[in-house]
Amino acid sequence: MPHHFARIAFTPNVRKMQEAFGSRSSYSRMEDRPDAVNHRLTEAEAGFIAARNAFYMATVSETGWPYIQHRGGPTGFVRVLDDSTLGFADYRGNRQYISVGNLMTDDRVSLFFMDYPNRTRLKLFGRARTIPPDDQAMLSRLEVPEYRARVERGILIAVEGFDWNCPQHITRRYTDEEAEGVLSRLTARITELEARLARQAGRNGEER
Repeated sequence: MPHHFARIAFTPNVRKMQEAFGSRSSYSRMEDRPDAVNHRLTEAEAGFIAARNAFYMATVSETGWPYIQHRGGPTGFVRVLDDSTLGFADYRGNRQYISVGNLMTDDRVSLFFMDYPNRTRLKLFGRARTIPPDDQAMLSRLEVPEYRARVERGILIAVEGFDWNCPQHITRRYTDEEAEGVLSRLTARITELEARLARQAGRNGEER
């Protein structure tokens, strides 16, 4: 099964459900590709990740409970180090340490990177490990120098598989900056049209 995301996600029980609800044939074609795919990040994935200012990360505790955490920071705070590794500086937050605690016994993670304005998401499976604060060489590659927050550790993720998801049911949402960009273009267009109407009204008045 060379499609690496499908190899992980389509467990025997998942395949049974696909059979029961009629989607198995299409997903079996997804799996039966001639070459291994979706385990090495290309420029498309690297660029998409670099443009994000947040993502969601799921871990699993030693008692088997899943936990999903929203991680945010300045745009590009998740660094793609090579085609199979990404990482980010872990800044001090509410100090519950659920995600890093879970990683002590299970290094598997699942990440969602969302582009709400363009209704696009990238799903990624990986294996994570923490980087201690005394590893300054690695932390210097992960931290954002202009971001004023205390770095407690770094987190590196070895990519196991990824997949782009369909836009269905993704509601468009905009940050203040994104909304201002859209509104500024609309405002400029309205100003242009108003000026054009004013010129036309002036010409009509002169013709009378």
